[in-house]
Amino acid sequence: MSDLLTEALTYPGLGWIALGALIAGAVRGFSGFGTALVFLPVAGQFLSPIWALTVLTVMDAFGPLPTLRKTVKSAALKDVQRLWFGMVLALPLGLLVLTQLDPWVFRTLVSVAALCVPLLLLAGLRYTGPMTPPVMLATGAASGFLGGVAGVPGPPVILLYMASTSAPALIRANTMIFLFLFDLTLLAFIGLTGQLDALPVMIGLLMALPTMLGTVIGTAIFHPDRARLYRGAGYIIVMASALRGLPIWG
Repeated sequence: MSDLLTEALTYPGLGWIALGALIAGAVRGFSGFGTALVFLPVAGQFLSPIWALTVLTVMDAFGPLPTLRKTVKSAALKDVQRLWFGMVLALPLGLLVLTQLDPWVFRTLVSVAALCVPLLLLAGLRYTGPMTPPVMLATGAASGFLGGVAGVPGPPVILLYMASTSAPALIRANTMIFLFLFDLTLLAFIGLTGQLDALPVMIGLLMALPTMLGTVIGTAIFHPDRARLYRGAGYIIVMASALRGLPIWG
């Protein structure tokens, strides 16, 4: 155990990974999303695709815990259940595709996805139809596939909710809970496929601390009346992380 901890603490790039975890937690704390969008472009520079997802899911399972009880009170849990069910159906297919990906391709997919979400939202792309159960299931399935293949389940859900007339607090709560459930489900699937290695799990446990700290900080500064300001800040951080994560930098 001590050897594993030492190996994790001396892992190349651990400081950058920790900084990515801290910022990712803060972004999720005040916007409700962004952990994977911020973290994976950073982690993908130092970790293999499946290791990056393992670290993300382990650390993210702890990140929302300090604020989870308060968040649940603001959520529409039936909508979250429909999103989760759709996600479970499509996640295995995404993971199957991921196992065939080259790390360079993985980094490119993650960074491009992270860039596209804020750009599409800023461009005014919105879903304007009704938020029916089939729509929620389809959105969850799209999130499950994208989360499995690139580690970023958020874009479909974010694009759906940003079009709604729901209160910012409800949007933030539903998104946070769904992404938390995605992390737990993804970790279970990785374990069932026999790809859950000890070292990335240990790194993920270490990264839980900066993630929780970031989430607490982000939640503390969140105020519904300033949702647009926080969302804009989240977009900027996500885009900067995505640009830095592109494999063109080496």
